[in-house]
Amino acid sequence: MSADALLTHEAFEAAIRAVGAERYHDKHVFHQMLHGGKLNRGQVQAWALNRYCYQEAVPRKDAALMARTDDRDLRREWIHRIHDHDGLGEEPGGIERWLILTDGLGLDRALVMSKKAALPATRFAVEAYVRFVAEQPLVVAVASSLTELFAPKIHKERIAGMLENYDFIGEDVMAYFRRRLTQAPRDADFALDYIKRHAHTRAEQEACVDAVRFKCNVLWAQLDALYIAYVQGMVPPGAFVPA
Repeated sequence: MSADALLTHEAFEAAIRAVGAERYHDKHVFHQMLHGGKLNRGQVQAWALNRYCYQEAVPRKDAALMARTDDRDLRREWIHRIHDHDGLGEEPGGIERWLILTDGLGLDRALVMSKKAALPATRFAVEAYVRFVAEQPLVVAVASSLTELFAPKIHKERIAGMLENYDFIGEDVMAYFRRRLTQAPRDADFALDYIKRHAHTRAEQEACVDAVRFKCNVLWAQLDALYIAYVQGMVPPGAFVPA
């Protein structure tokens, strides 16, 4: 894209969706192995343990976004993302559902929650995302969430593929992904509408597209680290080692 005229809303959305078509992490070889039943139990455990770092960071980045805006309507809309992950009242939330997944895989819950056995690259990538949301212009920070546009497809593939291919995966541990089938589209619709209304220059539009690209890179980097450590066998000191 050039720095000329403001893109139409349709062209702006198309540019964002093109990022997902090119580099969303459903195209990564590790994810293809995960969904295709090509990983062993220990490799699936490593994926779930490391992915917890990302799940745990999501409400922190959302709180960082809310803390920097005086737009009450935005805060009122955005706060349900924190409730979705941390829970509210009798609703346990997505983090608890992820821990049910790691419990079901035979991982020690305290170890998972400590994040001490996660790969260094996982933790670096996740914290880079939190910092990005805290530091970038607000419309760009909102745009970084728009990988949710592409999430339902990968969740459907994950549910079907993991249930079909792994005898150690049961329906109960898929609850996180089933809930995200409705949560992610709702969140993505709001964020997409927000950036269409608040990206007022071509430069801001391009920064929003770059934000989606950055977020895809964050997700991709985590899978690179998993592949190197648990497929190629280069597990760094202190990281989780499957039994």
